[in-house]
Amino acid sequence: MTTEREADLAGIKTATLGHFLSEGFMAPSIQALQPGAQLLGPAMTVRVPGNDGAALVAAVSTADAGQVIVVDRCGEIRHACWGAVLTHAAMARGVAGVVIDGLITDRPEILRLGFPVWCRGRSPLTTRLRGMGGEVNGLISCGGVTVAAGDIILADDNGVVVLDPATAAQHAGTARQMQQDELATIRRLQAGETLAEITDQKMPVTARRGRGQR
Repeated sequence: MTTEREADLAGIKTATLGHFLSEGFMAPSIQALQPGAQLLGPAMTVRVPGNDGAALVAAVSTADAGQVIVVDRCGEIRHACWGAVLTHAAMARGVAGVVIDGLITDRPEILRLGFPVWCRGRSPLTTRLRGMGGEVNGLISCGGVTVAAGDIILADDNGVVVLDPATAAQHAGTARQMQQDELATIRRLQAGETLAEITDQKMPVTARRGRGQR
């Protein structure tokens, strides 16, 4: 079920938030597996240390519909912790998508299923079910950002941002106005105005003509 806070953020681009926010943006190397993918929902946090993927089994078995699974790999960069079976399990629970500070496997099957995934890359080497550690819904770090269970996750082709539910609606309002203003700017550019004219910017640098220009 979509909450009021999530409805406020529908249609908001991460890059628009990046025009006025500085915190909450995950490392740019965490990218969408599928071009054009979008993701919005409350975080279910999972800490997956080393090559032990047992915590993810617990997560996909108890996740609520609409949640975004956010995975802290504790710096591990060799083993894929997510693949086709976990994707099917997550989809069966209605999970909105997954954001992983690490690697995945079974890329063709995940793409075929159309399940939204953000990750750092792919590997044929996978985690095992060792049951040696891990945690669900604790405080984690993903892509250099601290994430708590229930934080709002917004992701698209430009990256991933983590928002505090208490301020998400306010930021959404600011972003929505900026996106509307941007459309108006584009219409003016298409009508022949220059960007300097539209922004009333006095050129702070010397603009020299290139060779052959008069």
